[in-house]
Amino acid sequence: MRKPKTQKASAKSRSAARSAKSTSAKSKGAAKKAAKKSPPRKTLAKSVRSSSARTKAAVDPITLSVVRGVLETTQREMTLALEKTARSSVFNLAHDYSTAIFDAKPEMILQGQDIPIHLGSLMPAMKAVSAYFGDDIHEGDLILHNDPAFGGSHAIDTCMYKPVFYKGKLVYWTVCKGHLTDIGGPVPAGYNPNAKEIYAECLRIPPIKIWDRGKPRNDVLNMIFTNMRARRDQEGDFNALIGACQVGERNLLAMIEKYGQQQVDSCVGELLDMAERHMRSLIKQVPDGTYEGVAILEDAGHGFGDFEIKANVTIKGDNCHIAISSPPQIPYFINSYEGNSHSGVYLGLMMFAQLPPPYNEGLYRCVTLDFGPKGTICNAKEPAPHMNCTTTPMETLTDAVRLAFEKAVPSKVSASWGHANGLNIAGWDTRHDEEYVTMVLATIISGAGATPKQDGWHAVGPECCFGALTSGDIELLEYSYPIIIHRYGLMEDSGGAGEFRGGSGTAWEVEPLDKEMTFIMFGEGRRIPAVGAAGASSSMIEPKVGRLERKIGGKVEVIKDNIIGTIKPGETVTNMNPGGGGFGHPFKRSIEKVVWDVKNGLVSIKGARADYGVVIKDKATLEVDHAETAKLRGAQAAH
Repeated sequence: MRKPKTQKASAKSRSAARSAKSTSAKSKGAAKKAAKKSPPRKTLAKSVRSSSARTKAAVDPITLSVVRGVLETTQREMTLALEKTARSSVFNLAHDYSTAIFDAKPEMILQGQDIPIHLGSLMPAMKAVSAYFGDDIHEGDLILHNDPAFGGSHAIDTCMYKPVFYKGKLVYWTVCKGHLTDIGGPVPAGYNPNAKEIYAECLRIPPIKIWDRGKPRNDVLNMIFTNMRARRDQEGDFNALIGACQVGERNLLAMIEKYGQQQVDSCVGELLDMAERHMRSLIKQVPDGTYEGVAILEDAGHGFGDFEIKANVTIKGDNCHIAISSPPQIPYFINSYEGNSHSGVYLGLMMFAQLPPPYNEGLYRCVTLDFGPKGTICNAKEPAPHMNCTTTPMETLTDAVRLAFEKAVPSKVSASWGHANGLNIAGWDTRHDEEYVTMVLATIISGAGATPKQDGWHAVGPECCFGALTSGDIELLEYSYPIIIHRYGLMEDSGGAGEFRGGSGTAWEVEPLDKEMTFIMFGEGRRIPAVGAAGASSSMIEPKVGRLERKIGGKVEVIKDNIIGTIKPGETVTNMNPGGGGFGHPFKRSIEKVVWDVKNGLVSIKGARADYGVVIKDKATLEVDHAETAKLRGAQAAH
């Protein structure tokens, strides 16, 4: 067996590790602090030292299992604390948050099974935050951060980092990230399709202490909340994030008290090494070579046209290098800073890998990344606008990586999920005499991609969240905001055609109760459907892509660009989300399955013929014209 090569960490990574080890020391002086006020300019760390650099110690398998269980239970309890104590529907209904645990290096020792777009970016963000404060990290500190220039995803995903000390020594970090309903700026909910630079989007928060040695900095918190809409929601969600970090701290300290620091460290080291072995074993099975995947990022209203995003995956032994190529950044809110692009690449990798737990930073030790030059769409630099980046271009970046791996191992890769095509809403709530604003996560629930063995799941997307979001009860959304939801359900013909059909997308129709309501569109997937796999393709495209229908006075306007609009009581908007891609040629799908889909409203009679070559001659009985079906399928096969 080829010996794994030790990946060299970047200078930035080594600096972060050294500073983390010497936490709680006194400040090095005003000059040193002043030098840290601007974000790190070097490329964020691409890899962490391999297991060969870690001191080995014997690990009892029973204790390893118990410690692993404590870590996983701690992470789940952190997420439950967020769900049960948060105020906004984005947290307590849709679950748009993630949690993780880091060691003192800082290296992610457990990532929650939460939102993929959060988790990949947490690793470079945690390193940037640790490096920024260096020696000035103390017991009782609590750090807030959202700035993409410091490794964050997009600014409305606000993150809290709590250092955990044991007997005066930094041992862990508990980390929580959540999508707030507002982050300041000129447009409610942060998504501004008219922004030309990041300053027109949000309140940027570089790493800042909101607790200093256990004492809340109320002046800082007040300044932040004063710049946000719907202050009660933001305060409630902040408290939930703080509480979740404290829950994690409590459980981790109890674990060390029970099993001892040395024993726990050995178990954590083994879990990281285990994840590394899983990934290296998988990569070693992929034939050596370079594989290219290309995905199209559609123009959703900026006017610059469609763009290509390319991923070149190079496999050599049990190591993988992924190089991304993207066009120059544009003055539109779809630029992705490097931290966010980590998430897009890692999701594409994990869609291919489909590895068992544990899920931690050890998975990526054998993976190196190159996002291309600064100033590009997938490696943006200030002052590029970015707020839509967690869906666009992140999902297209994921597709490019997935398509590259499909060329390497065609039998293993599944189809793409539907891309996010979403809606934020805002207005005045006369019931409480206050402004309301929220991201409606139900509006981005698309269909999952099909796999080599089964149809895609319905209403579980979008791709960037990979099933971690939930819609929430319609009644609770109507209780929370002054709206009426007229429809929420699956859309006919929305799933991508294939031997295994893509999951269906959803339609969400809303009307304001008594005041004008602003809606803000974001995302894409309104012209190009979810990418299929293994020869899957669809003839009926329009039902499979996203769109918004605004109904005023009986007239319906179809909108496919990202806009800011308004509707009044008596008027509605219906947001329609795409389905997932299919797998395999659709004419290989059995006639019986196609008829079942028609019977259950997933495929229309027209769609059965156009997409699957199945001719239904009786609408009432759904009787199939087998002769015409054989003729149609045979003619297509001849081409």
